[in-house]
Amino acid sequence: MSTKANFHTHSKFCDGKNTAEEMVLAAIDKGFTVLGFSGHCIHPMNPEFYKPFDNVWHIPSSDIKSYTEEIRRLKEKYAGQLQIYLGFEADYFDSPEYGTAIPDKTSYAEFSPDYLIGAVHFVTTDKGFYTVDHHAEVIKENLIKLYSKPNGEIDGKKAVCDYFEAERTMLLKGNFDILAHPDLLRKRNGELKIFDENESWYKDELRATAKVIANAGVITEINTGAIARGAMDDTYPSQQFLELLHNYGVPVCINSDAHTTDGLDCAFDRAAEIAKKTGYTELVYPENIIVKL
Repeated sequence: MSTKANFHTHSKFCDGKNTAEEMVLAAIDKGFTVLGFSGHCIHPMNPEFYKPFDNVWHIPSSDIKSYTEEIRRLKEKYAGQLQIYLGFEADYFDSPEYGTAIPDKTSYAEFSPDYLIGAVHFVTTDKGFYTVDHHAEVIKENLIKLYSKPNGEIDGKKAVCDYFEAERTMLLKGNFDILAHPDLLRKRNGELKIFDENESWYKDELRATAKVIANAGVITEINTGAIARGAMDDTYPSQQFLELLHNYGVPVCINSDAHTTDGLDCAFDRAAEIAKKTGYTELVYPENIIVKL
């Protein structure tokens, strides 16, 4: 691949471990030609609302301007060495109690981003909300609270269906460029064993979601972040999900979801082989960047 790109990059502005400039220098050292920053954002909501339940891992509302100014500074400083793009990993959240955030270019227009990644981390129920991207014990605790059947068992099917329903709603209501980790709820399932990916109802959820992704016209990322952080020895989406996406003509890119300099190109070769095995011959990124496999 002549072009080496990553459009899913975090820094200390959200929950990354390195500064944005450290990520840029590492990208240059690793031979990247394109780097997109995608700080977690839940605009127009203030992320402080979930502080009682979790550490705040979105860019605080008061820091969004500083984030955009820093990425633009780096874009200018390293022009000629690296193409740098300003983006957000914009979260979908909808709650009658706390408010609504939709990954939409119109609502983010005041920040003039180059691109948006749409993401579902939170699932809201009539009993409350939780994030599917947390430590296994925290997820289990929330599933018990929100999805317990009368007999005390966790209703894994309902939890999964609610997640994919939220993702489909985001795709229908939003306007963004890349869909983040489309089956993120798999991250802790190897440990928790809440659902079985081979069951017919689960495959139906994947198929229904793949159709909506195709109709939305977004790029879906092959995300290697779980491998980098040791949470799961696989990419998002799963092989069976990726095959459905290919069948529906959904373009894909490879993103590392990097939170550290070391993770910037984690498992890129592996992700490329998965893409080729599925039938993909190219990767598609925002800004009309095409990379042949």
